[in-house]
Amino acid sequence: MESEDYEDEVVTTFDKVVRKELPANIVYEDQRAVAFRDISPVASTHILIVPKKRDGLTRLSNAEDRHESILGHLVLVGTKVAKQEGLREGYRLVINDGPHGCQSVYHLHVHLIGGKQLGWPPGV
Repeated sequence: MESEDYEDEVVTTFDKVVRKELPANIVYEDQRAVAFRDISPVASTHILIVPKKRDGLTRLSNAEDRHESILGHLVLVGTKVAKQEGLREGYRLVINDGPHGCQSVYHLHVHLIGGKQLGWPPGV
């Protein structure tokens, strides 16, 4: 079995949040995505935006043409939630990919980080 196939079969904590099996501080939800506060925030606003269906998107490097719509949707959800959170001075959307990208949950997710001055370059 390919490791990517294995990753898609593993039930993640995000799957459990989507199914309401784990508690989460949900700030936004629609038919395709859910956004909730990170339990280990790196800024005063740190929200995770998760597709409800992984459809092979355990990591960004698995993206295919068929994922274009959901990837765009996750970014749009990020802008909606940023406005809802009052991040008028700016924010960052981040997707970590794989071990070297510090991905810890293999269910694609977007980090919305803001509420303070962020540094550049990030993570170096």
